[in-house]
Amino acid sequence: MEIRTARPSDLDQIAALLTARGEPEDAADHRLVVEDPDAGWEACAVAVDGDRVVSTATLLDETVVLGGVEIPTGQVELVATDVEYEGRGLVRALMDWAHQRSADRGHLLQVMIGIPYFYRQFGYSYSTPMPLPRPVQSVPTGEDLVREARLSDIPDLVRLQDIAQSGVELRVPRSAACWRWVIAQPGSSLHVATRADQVVGCARMAEDTMHEFVALDSDAAMSLLSLAPATVDARPGLALDAFLGPPSGQLQEFYFRIPSAAALLEHLRPLLARRLAGFDDTDVLVSFFRSHVRFAWQDGEVGPVRPGGTLQGPYSQGGAGVAPDLLAPLLFGPHGMAGLRQRHSDCYPGPHAELMEALFPPVTSDLLLWYLP
Repeated sequence: MEIRTARPSDLDQIAALLTARGEPEDAADHRLVVEDPDAGWEACAVAVDGDRVVSTATLLDETVVLGGVEIPTGQVELVATDVEYEGRGLVRALMDWAHQRSADRGHLLQVMIGIPYFYRQFGYSYSTPMPLPRPVQSVPTGEDLVREARLSDIPDLVRLQDIAQSGVELRVPRSAACWRWVIAQPGSSLHVATRADQVVGCARMAEDTMHEFVALDSDAAMSLLSLAPATVDARPGLALDAFLGPPSGQLQEFYFRIPSAAALLEHLRPLLARRLAGFDDTDVLVSFFRSHVRFAWQDGEVGPVRPGGTLQGPYSQGGAGVAPDLLAPLLFGPHGMAGLRQRHSDCYPGPHAELMEALFPPVTSDLLLWYLP
């Protein structure tokens, strides 16, 4: 069998495969990507047995922003394998294709929403919590006009979501292409509240849940809520406590994958320098046990991040120990070094706890991916 970039002639077979292993909307989503000039057929790969498409995956471009530092990121989605071909390593081969393509594009990170456990096999770690739903206890009557979003609304949608994400350390804004796909996607509907022809709020409906809610004021919020969803994702700053019950449901988290700790931390040097302001000059050591990194904090700057090999006892050298699958939760999660050390024996700050806890604080987040939790 061959792993290759998908072609237009594969479209019908990919659509049939995605529909059979997922939902009919998945086929429509795939078509939105490959027929968009910002993504195209280069975004998709297939495994073929002769002329038969038996597995597929799609790589999207994203930007993760941590503390104001933009991180080029890839996102793997629309993964499916024919039942007859399961267990032959095709998804692993396609994930390898996607990760290599992601590296070639300069991505330092991958993020995704995926089925439980499965993607941990490919180096992903659960890292960042998804919003929990809150039940709607009373539906207000709003006075603003609420309608489905149009392509011409994209600048206003970007502005509103920038406002919603302004108070968090970790965010994923949505690209122009992704906004086009969300508006056209059959599996959800994007609504806007307008007042005097100005967009004052937006929210995305999928089945009976409202997601990605943002409103400029309480009137706009009540107008959107008049769509009468059963639940609303508990996004920070909703200001709808009078209408919503407490959050409930099982914890769900975004997957993150860090191909190179040293490369990512090198990219984050401006952020690390801001976090270390006020500390005395020192050398910083963080071991991932089978590898480690060192850098100097001197004269208000973080020096180049230097990678190294196996280091099992970082404490004796003044360093921290972080299990490799905990680096993504450490950088992108809500617990930080102080919280993770209480949860995991193989994540500890070493003798310089105050410095390490400043370097790796708890992180608030708001991620706008194409797919919903």
